[in-house]
Amino acid sequence: MARSGHAQEEIRRFLDIGAVQVAELDLDGDEAVLRPGPGSPPVTHGEVFVLVRRRGRPVGTLLGRVPEGADAKTVLAARARAEYAAVQGGEPGEGGGAGEPPYASVVVATRERAGQLARALDSLLAQDHPRFEIVVVDNAPVTSETRELIERKYAERVRYVCEPVPGLAVAHNTGLAAVRGEVVAFTDDDVVADPRWLTELTVPFAADPGLGCSTGLILPARLTTPAQVLLESHGGFAKGFTPRTYDPARPPGDEPLFPFTAGRFGSGANMAFRTAALRSVGGFDPATGAGTAARGGDDLYGFVRVLAQGHRLRYTPSALVWHHHRETWQDLETQAYGYGAGLTAYLTAVLVNRPALLPAFLAKLPRGLAHARALTAVRETEGGGAPGDHDTRTHPWPRRLSRLQRRGMVYGPVGYLRARRALRTRGEGAR
Repeated sequence: MARSGHAQEEIRRFLDIGAVQVAELDLDGDEAVLRPGPGSPPVTHGEVFVLVRRRGRPVGTLLGRVPEGADAKTVLAARARAEYAAVQGGEPGEGGGAGEPPYASVVVATRERAGQLARALDSLLAQDHPRFEIVVVDNAPVTSETRELIERKYAERVRYVCEPVPGLAVAHNTGLAAVRGEVVAFTDDDVVADPRWLTELTVPFAADPGLGCSTGLILPARLTTPAQVLLESHGGFAKGFTPRTYDPARPPGDEPLFPFTAGRFGSGANMAFRTAALRSVGGFDPATGAGTAARGGDDLYGFVRVLAQGHRLRYTPSALVWHHHRETWQDLETQAYGYGAGLTAYLTAVLVNRPALLPAFLAKLPRGLAHARALTAVRETEGGGAPGDHDTRTHPWPRRLSRLQRRGMVYGPVGYLRARRALRTRGEGAR
């Protein structure tokens, strides 16, 4: 299909975006330790996206430039100390309260990506959590590659489950049925988990018996392609560095559509649920998620259903995974459309499965739409952004991607209904 001149110009600007290095900088008093991001080479001159830690605890990000011939650690440490002078950090685990983390299960759904899966599993097996299990769900496999990987390299430490019906929510429900942990965590096969990820994500459940869900921080593992840099420059998957608890008994004033603004709570690559709470709402709607006509929304559905049952949700930025963002312009187009579709598909799923929520949703909708329009206006005025919380925005968000997301939102309810029909045809049924 031919593209308009404006679209071609957007792509030309997109292709001019340069690569950015990824690194971690840990500040402890006068000391600083600079490490490359997971899988990245040592830092040299040029632009660097830096996760800043204090005594191991993530406190923020910055985008720094290291001049040629300069010492990267000296330059970046000075910048980090200037920007985060008032942030003291703290001991790991303090964000969610004290106590031993509960026995946990980690579910990783995958399909024909054995190389990425192995990298993710290696990071999961290196977790410092005292007691956990890992369950890999092989979703609608075409080959035996994933099963053979588990049998060859991980058989003693990872359980393998095959789910023949395609769809991320279906795979997650299969994992949910198989786990033994008090808390079940979900992540993707394209992440590298920080060694304290599972402890930080699950210890809040020990401190708060009313907690039903927790989410964590997602940062880019690499920023080597224009697509990866552009996505992260507009926030990526990160939700900030301030812990926050969402309580349905005390709706937040800055979320007019709460709890229907589920995209603000976290993402499916870094989430955990009290197992009994997630099972009590029937798990995820199998007609949502990647691999279905709905294209997404399974994680958002889970958040809202658990909140609607009266459970609290906690965002814990110290629970960190590094995500391998998609790499091409075509990937971004697919992602933008899928995000839009998943958003309205999950809302449709929630209202279909819990029609009692419809009056509350309709009552909140006018104020919620006005709030969303205000945020959109601010975003369009500011243009693009450099990676990091405090950096000047430099990469405009292509209008084509915004249009694709809006088209996806129109399609989402249709996609959800098609997915339900496909499940009925398969004899699986939809909730």
